Amino acid sequence: MTLHLTGPVLVGPHDVRPEAWVLDGRITYTAPAGLQDVATVDGWVLPGLVDAHCHVGLGPNGAVDAAASEDQARADRDAGTLLIRDAGSPAETRWIDERADLPRIIRAGRHIARTRRYLRNYAWEVEPPALVDQVRQEARAGDGWVKLVGDWIDRDTGDLAPCWPRDVLADAIAAAHEEGARVTAHCFGEESLYDFAAAGTDCIEHACGLQDATIASFAAQGIAIVPTLVNIETFPQIAERARAKFPDYARHMVSLHQRRYETVAAAREAGIAVYVGTDAGGSLPHGLAAAEVVHLTRAGFTAHEALAAACWDARAWLGRPGLEEGAEADLVVYPEDPRTDLAVLGHPRVVVLRGRTVA
Repeated sequence: MTLHLTGPVLVGPHDVRPEAWVLDGRITYTAPAGLQDVATVDGWVLPGLVDAHCHVGLGPNGAVDAAASEDQARADRDAGTLLIRDAGSPAETRWIDERADLPRIIRAGRHIARTRRYLRNYAWEVEPPALVDQVRQEARAGDGWVKLVGDWIDRDTGDLAPCWPRDVLADAIAAAHEEGARVTAHCFGEESLYDFAAAGTDCIEHACGLQDATIASFAAQGIAIVPTLVNIETFPQIAERARAKFPDYARHMVSLHQRRYETVAAAREAGIAVYVGTDAGGSLPHGLAAAEVVHLTRAGFTAHEALAAACWDARAWLGRPGLEEGAEADLVVYPEDPRTDLAVLGHPRVVVLRGRTVA
């Protein structure tokens, strides 16, 4: 069946087409002639949203089974997220690639963490001498990304601390680049960001410890951030659970939470590329991309900028098409204009994946 999208079709932030068609699973802006089986879909059309920090196959205690992974992917899909950068998962999810009704996934392999310096059952845990080899292995296992755990609580000092010596980190990132992969890292605190910038990382997750010096360095080097503000919302609860045993860590986490919007706003002002990611999986539910978009507006993003961070710009950054002529039709239709009412992002009217209506 051919779909007639009556539009407007938001091909880009400044490229709006009045209508489009989905023919043989692909987008076209030329009206096909002589077709009998045509379904009309009314509404504002966007490329499928991007969750650039998501964990399909991950639960609170580690890997989940295929049924649970499918439920996670469906929750994202039904909320309009059709492209996921899976920022670390211990589960095997390649079977999802064969499912035409589930989102496309770009994998970063499994997290790589320092021994006993991350959540149990999530990561490969290695010591610095083994980091380069493990990075090469995950670069080959993933889809062009590697995920490191850059900092975590150090129980000896009772606060966040970097996990890796800077020289080892530089060698590991160079190895990933040799393998054709980009590197991102979980970093909550301030100190680890200096090391990752010096080592030449491509991206940082959370990045709530950015300071003036690292903001300038990130901007100069083109290092992107995915702030996961919906996850940072949980920092006060994390701090409260740790307060009795690790009071310095608890105070630090609260401070990072309190300045979260100021930090992301400063990154935006400096020209750092910021993308939408939710950190879904583990303890957070899936399907939160729309909520993350709204959080970005609280950090000073215009509605257009926040939408681009979840849509056009994010797809370009990840090397995936949007709604250009001939692209496979991965799109979401909304009952109102999401550029003027971001709340509508959480309530898609129709979801089309690989040219077929799936929700």
